[in-house]
Amino acid sequence: MKELEMLQTDISKVIVGKDKEVELLAISLLFNGHILMESVPGTGKTMLAKTFSKIMNGKFSRIQFTPDVLPSDVTGIQFFNPQRQEFELRPGPIMANIVLADEINRATPRTQSSLLEVMEEGQVTIDGHTLPVHDPFMVIATQNPVDSQQGTFSLPIAQMDRFFIKLSMDYPSLDEEREIIHIARGEKKSSELELIFTPSVLEEMRNRVKAVRMNEEVELYLIQIVRRTREHPSIELGVSPRGTLALMKAAQGKAFLNNRSFVVPNDIKEMVPYVLGHRIYLTTEASLTKTSEQVLQEVVESIPVPVEAGV
Repeated sequence: MKELEMLQTDISKVIVGKDKEVELLAISLLFNGHILMESVPGTGKTMLAKTFSKIMNGKFSRIQFTPDVLPSDVTGIQFFNPQRQEFELRPGPIMANIVLADEINRATPRTQSSLLEVMEEGQVTIDGHTLPVHDPFMVIATQNPVDSQQGTFSLPIAQMDRFFIKLSMDYPSLDEEREIIHIARGEKKSSELELIFTPSVLEEMRNRVKAVRMNEEVELYLIQIVRRTREHPSIELGVSPRGTLALMKAAQGKAFLNNRSFVVPNDIKEMVPYVLGHRIYLTTEASLTKTSEQVLQEVVESIPVPVEAGV
């Protein structure tokens, strides 16, 4: 897809070595999917979110989560205006196109729950008033895996299930880090960004990605993978039907990015770690020796791949 290729090229002018992350962001954008990024500080999460927002010509907002942040600090409040002698609605930072929920696991469970409605239904309720959020709308949340114990609150299952994709941003390679230094020293200038995602272009792409076909064999393959997560002895809690739909959409998006009008099994296999990894919960015994990625690999390898796939 020409526009998505331009997106990747455009972001690479500012962000070095994040091609996979950009691809996953583009897939999420097609479905208004939310992303959970897990990485140590300083790996470019904020810059990536800001750049993505600029390319869409959308409104960007950042919420820095700490234990003292209240739900109203996220959604907004209704306050009394003494001059007008009436209550007025003041929407919060959640009313944007790209919302960076920085260090989301530092917020209390009460504040985390303020995102549940908006992430699922695309609307915010403030003191009985319901406001639709902007379209497109994406929450890009971050959490630091190193700070997993002290001063943090684990995201509840319902919250995790609302994230379309979870990804980890690794450290750059040696060559990529050298390029970052050259840009910082002014030896290599980044080009101007091009605004390519107008509402009409995005709407056209969304209509086209919904038309990406999945034949019965491939559809059954996807469902069998999901159902096996509910039966695997190492998994205590498997993937929900919401996860099934997310995997289907992600596979459609992957096929669309590869200029195909149909999904193949490899599209599904490539998206499984990103879409299902945060939706399964291992048993206590299994978590001592395995990771979610390893267990999902076992699940995928246990399902026969359809021979005839595609058209």
